[in-house]
Amino acid sequence: MTMTTVGVIFVLTLVAALVAVYKPFGDYMFRAVAGTKQSRAERGVYRLVGVNPAAEQTWGVYARSVLAFSAVSILFLYLFQRVQNHLWLSLGFDPVVPHGAWNTAVSFVTNTNWQSYSGESTMGHLVQMAGLAVQNFVSAAVGIAVAVALVRGFARSRTGQLGNFWVDLIRIVLRILLPIAVLGAIALMIGGVVQNLSAGTDVSTLTGGAQTVTGGPVASQEAIKELGTNGGGFYNVNSAHPFENPTTWTNWLEIFLILLIPFSLPRVFGRMVGQNRQGYAIAAVMGILAFASVALTNVFELAGHGTVPQAVGAAMEGKEVRFDVSNSATFAAATTLTSTGAVNSFHDSFTSLGGMMTMVNMMLGEVAPGGTGSGLYGLLILAVITVFIAGLMVGRTPEYLGKKIGSREIKFASLYFLITPILVLVGTAAAFATGNNSTALNVGPHGLSEVLYAFTSASNNNGSAFAGITVNTTWWDTALGLCMLLGRFLPLIFVLALAGSLARQAPTPASEGTLPTHRPLFIGMVVGVTVVLVALTFLPALALGPLAEGL
Repeated sequence: MTMTTVGVIFVLTLVAALVAVYKPFGDYMFRAVAGTKQSRAERGVYRLVGVNPAAEQTWGVYARSVLAFSAVSILFLYLFQRVQNHLWLSLGFDPVVPHGAWNTAVSFVTNTNWQSYSGESTMGHLVQMAGLAVQNFVSAAVGIAVAVALVRGFARSRTGQLGNFWVDLIRIVLRILLPIAVLGAIALMIGGVVQNLSAGTDVSTLTGGAQTVTGGPVASQEAIKELGTNGGGFYNVNSAHPFENPTTWTNWLEIFLILLIPFSLPRVFGRMVGQNRQGYAIAAVMGILAFASVALTNVFELAGHGTVPQAVGAAMEGKEVRFDVSNSATFAAATTLTSTGAVNSFHDSFTSLGGMMTMVNMMLGEVAPGGTGSGLYGLLILAVITVFIAGLMVGRTPEYLGKKIGSREIKFASLYFLITPILVLVGTAAAFATGNNSTALNVGPHGLSEVLYAFTSASNNNGSAFAGITVNTTWWDTALGLCMLLGRFLPLIFVLALAGSLARQAPTPASEGTLPTHRPLFIGMVVGVTVVLVALTFLPALALGPLAEGL
């Protein structure tokens, strides 16, 4: 079979698997977040942290709970890295430098997992397991919890209550992320991914001793990483390392785990609002955007556009032979369509237009299907903007799921959408204005792409890198850390504020003039609004970077 045929089969089997699990796994997640029964383990955790599971919260209290939990997590993870040389299983590593510890703490707590260093030569096992891996769980759970709170805003009426953040967090971790991560880790170990705590021997150099880690708790972290749609990995080369991703079928499994939760969450949305067809509509928008992205990325990479790829017959630079071009392109599309950030190839070595697609995927707001939770609430924000535009076109007060979209609601939605582009474009401009773009490996359009990609990845909480820029400096760690922090929590506050505003409304009965939001017309409108908004915002920057390079 040709490489193209293999790639098509790979993608089609992924689609079939995701369609097969959409309903059962979505129903399982719905029962996990909407059920009233409490397990013994959950009751024990509630008593330990002093939470009353029967008490609900307004959007303000819910938001303060999220921010307080995240702030404590950042502080703990920062201190954990700074004292790692005194900890068990430190492997003799020095403390992480302050700007690196700050960047990493913010990165993992915001579900970004951007790493500006080689994990296997910087972090000991305890920090990797008890620090970074724990955040793989809880930061992903925060995203799902906020998405569930927004859906409650649509589903409830005449109330200010959106649930209890602490209950949502604990249930999501114990009922969803932990069980599936365990199953994923077992499957990956069967496929050859390593799971141990052995360290490599010291390799002496002229400048001193350099320890290389040849083992580590890789399988469990890999499953958590992919399932929680997180980027960071035990090894610097991430899922390109044979210890993390040894075969084609483990590559398929990792992509499946990346997409599993985000693509199933629309089912939870449909169940919670009492209209499964609304969930199908949102899933359809995700599917259309995702399929178009995967197809285009594969086409651009398989075409091998560029002097060198055309000369050698394939765009294999920066890709693993065991994955070939197509499977690498599919992985790249999946990891940037979500907030995963894991890589099995170097995006910096992609063709100009293939590399552009990885940026466009993030610039879409990572809504196809997006991160765990963040993809759903991001797409629901775009749905709100779409019904608002449709209402203006026909001269009616816009409505979505029986809730009027007035000036207050559209302000929250607009502010949500504007945050990320501001961070990306201002950050990129600041890097060039201060001369910090000099750390990019290349000059010209490709150098601009490397800087633009870094800020796009950080501001969208993706975590992947073009791998052609040095960002382990004080300026870069600080700037990207601020983008990750603001890019996560400012939109999150606007989402919860919108949820609170919607929950207080009385339901509005549908009429003849109400736009049906479950039909192909609405699905097409949401897709169009998403693409147009991104094009209007980022086209000038893309024209100066990957498009100019492609021409």
